Amino acid sequence: MQPSSYQEALGSLYRLQKFGIKFGLSQTAHLLEAFGNPHLGERYAHIAGTNGKGSVSVFLAAILEEAGYRVGFYSSPHLVRFTERFRINGEEMSPQEAVSLIRETLGAVVPEEPPTFFEAVTAMALVYFKRRQTDLAILEVGMGGRLDATNLVTPLVSAITNISLEHQAYLGRTLRQIAWEKAGIIKPGVPVFTAAQQPAVLSVFEGIAREKGAPLYRIGKEIRYRKTPRGLNFYGRFQSLRDLQLGLRGCYQSRNAALALALAEELRETGWAVSEEHMRRGLQKAFWPGRMHVVSEEPVIVLDGAHNPGAMRHLAAAVQSEFPGRRLILVIGIMEDKDIPGVLSGILPISSYVIYTRPVYARAADPKQLMSAAGTHAPPGETVGSIPEAIARARSLAGKEDVILICGSLFTVGEALVVFDPLRNQPDPP
Repeated sequence: MQPSSYQEALGSLYRLQKFGIKFGLSQTAHLLEAFGNPHLGERYAHIAGTNGKGSVSVFLAAILEEAGYRVGFYSSPHLVRFTERFRINGEEMSPQEAVSLIRETLGAVVPEEPPTFFEAVTAMALVYFKRRQTDLAILEVGMGGRLDATNLVTPLVSAITNISLEHQAYLGRTLRQIAWEKAGIIKPGVPVFTAAQQPAVLSVFEGIAREKGAPLYRIGKEIRYRKTPRGLNFYGRFQSLRDLQLGLRGCYQSRNAALALALAEELRETGWAVSEEHMRRGLQKAFWPGRMHVVSEEPVIVLDGAHNPGAMRHLAAAVQSEFPGRRLILVIGIMEDKDIPGVLSGILPISSYVIYTRPVYARAADPKQLMSAAGTHAPPGETVGSIPEAIARARSLAGKEDVILICGSLFTVGEALVVFDPLRNQPDPP
């Protein structure tokens, strides 16, 4: 029986999560065949990497939107609502469109070969962008790259933001193994750009790019940038731009912006009408909720979805740079399948007090487990059972000059957004 309401449709789709994570492209390919292969002949930018995929995508989307293009953006996971995953020029898919597409997608499922949740949702995205006639769709890789459901497309440009140890049960135990999986998005003849720096990782990218005849460009080599008190200076393959202002906060965003500019520059060289002014305005207007997202002043309250050790180290550096010398109250909730000690070690050293909590999500770690993992040398702290209670407790402890940082998971941040702006961030029905 086909779902009739948005709530029923989501429930039917989420039931596919029982099939877990399965690498491979066949299920998504079969779904797309049922829709007439809508992805063939369409134009895409494909973004992989450990951290920064969303920020690079948002910067690039904003630049192309400023240039007058109709830009799709597929991201995961969502913060508050399922429909956030599908955006066209910043506007998310309507619930009515979601119901219709979920019905069609589930109707195309072959019972003998059921797709995973992510495979079905990726097929929905590709159908949606085709029907809505986007000029270009930006696809954020879900996990890895080589066998990720998004890897059925042939993009105009590809990017790999960076590589660190993550999802090792699926992607490999070493940086080289993970790099090899991420490099699976490299397509014959398609330019690929990377902000990765480790020699072992770059050697993997260089080898695969050479095999496939794909031009490889590196941030820090062919493309450079410099952060100055007046803004970001960009030194690309074809132009230099000075004093660029970024809409996304955090010192690490300079590298993400440089990668997005390099992609925009490449598109311009192949005929896309992207001017310097489009680049300037796009970077400045870019917005990505839950990433160094300041939602309150006095005290400053920052939300950030950092959830692995590398991202947490970058976040700690950004907080120290933006709010030097301020007392930091940390509110943190982490998924139990993450590197909890590694995540905590990246942020605890700059924290004055810690509130360990959890979002309402099955994979969330128990706050007592987090506090135990922090060890005896951690700052003083306590456990609080829910995100709203944890936020209230942090506010009761904070003075006007303090900073409250809420982080550890995108699920933690999503629940926090509902607390701070419930009208704009209305969650899906339970």
